Amino acid sequence: MTAVVVGSGHNALVAACYLARAGQRVEVLERDEVLGGAVSTVERFPGHLVDRGSSAHIMIRHTGIVEELELARFGLRYIDCDPWGFTPASPDGGTPIVFHRDLDRTCASIAAACGERDADAYRRFVREWGPRSARVMRAFGGGPTPGHLLRSFWGLDASAGGSALSHEFLQSGDALLDSLFDDERLKASLAWFGAQSGPPMSEPGTAPMVGFAALMHTLPPGRAVGGSGALTTALVGRLRSDGGVVSAGDAVTTLRRDGDGWRVRTASGRELAARTVVAGTHILTTLDLLGAGGFEAATLDDWRRRIRVGPGIGMVVRAATNALPVYPGSTADESANGLQFLVSERRQLRAAHGAALAGELPPRPVVLAMSFSALDPSIAAPGEHQLSLWSQWHPYRLADGGDWATHADAEADRIIGEVDSYAPGFAASVLRRFVQTPADLERELGLLGGNVMHVEMSLDQMMLWRPLPELSGQRVPGAPGLYLTGASTHPGGGVSGASGRTAARLVLRDRGRFARLRGR
Repeated sequence: MTAVVVGSGHNALVAACYLARAGQRVEVLERDEVLGGAVSTVERFPGHLVDRGSSAHIMIRHTGIVEELELARFGLRYIDCDPWGFTPASPDGGTPIVFHRDLDRTCASIAAACGERDADAYRRFVREWGPRSARVMRAFGGGPTPGHLLRSFWGLDASAGGSALSHEFLQSGDALLDSLFDDERLKASLAWFGAQSGPPMSEPGTAPMVGFAALMHTLPPGRAVGGSGALTTALVGRLRSDGGVVSAGDAVTTLRRDGDGWRVRTASGRELAARTVVAGTHILTTLDLLGAGGFEAATLDDWRRRIRVGPGIGMVVRAATNALPVYPGSTADESANGLQFLVSERRQLRAAHGAALAGELPPRPVVLAMSFSALDPSIAAPGEHQLSLWSQWHPYRLADGGDWATHADAEADRIIGEVDSYAPGFAASVLRRFVQTPADLERELGLLGGNVMHVEMSLDQMMLWRPLPELSGQRVPGAPGLYLTGASTHPGGGVSGASGRTAARLVLRDRGRFARLRGR
């Protein structure tokens, strides 16, 4: 076997597809019977195709990967989420904020809800941060080397000076929002969008996470028809069309260096010899596999100690309902197609994050609601709808020493109740529900510590430092022929596929260099 890919997360599959397209013999090994990791969809309730992890695909449609791999030929189809964002009126009243793909319509909504000054400020925000976010996506498209990062951002407007521009990028999301807007509900909406990356918007370097909202007016989040797992299905189809093999239900247990290549052992007792291994598992899982294969224990222990998984990010309730949420003062066309930001002020976000750091449940759950059956009725049973209710921040380890199993239902009740506070009557519409706590996310999807981003997306674990400086090149010192991909690597979590494409490029570049050396 030329290359073994460990894990079938979307980054691993993207890497496998590029390698197979280049003529490499590739086999993907997956421990789960369901392929795709967190980008997968299963029937949780009769007639409902429910996502196991991600639901909205925001970044991958900005990378070019869908087009390069011709995934439409393998059945992948996206529906634009438009409006892409919606903030309901607060329970005390007011006017909803609707984020359309069209900037003029968005500014008109902001003017009606927040005033003309904030509408003008939002237009300026999109004008400034749209090009900046496009450059961030360019930076995501290759390895985090100083040269690539410099080329990615070269040419941005720096008329105020380089120090001013770098300050804009390195400031906190909250500082950016306070410098632009007056209305707290608008600030909270954009802070909640930015916080989907994991860190609170009070942390340094989070301004670009808020700024990414500007890019949604170029291309909004997409909903894959049939569920998030439709992306995985298309990638697997592409891989097999190029001769690649996918083996499910057989976990890799050992990665051992063997001469000029690798010996890969699985739980079923298979042993595969490979010149190249691409590890798409959580970085700590990959280190465990290396340890089982005899890699230097002291080095592995040092890396483990320095990689921060964090306290956990959140949990999700998947609900089958007999109706969509009805938000006062809005229509389903405004509210149901995109991300529903159920927040009125940033104080709620800050309190939830502070509680998680202390191992406590949020005083009041912060909820992002998604009702994609409004866009794609095929995922729900006839006459029903389906919602994903994501809530932050929820710690993996509880300070009271309790088990998440004893808290799951009560916390799910609170999350559903939070939606009901904005859309009265929603709780009564819930027919069935499936709860995924941080512990459940770890057990089912291998998301250690319940962190859907693998490791913290804080400034010190991004770009050249993700997950550690010596591992940021997607190679492992002392392990030639082993490459890293997945959310543990640059550019981090979320559905982008960029890490997988970069890993494949590294493999092919190194393979070409090796071939040239041998030919001399």
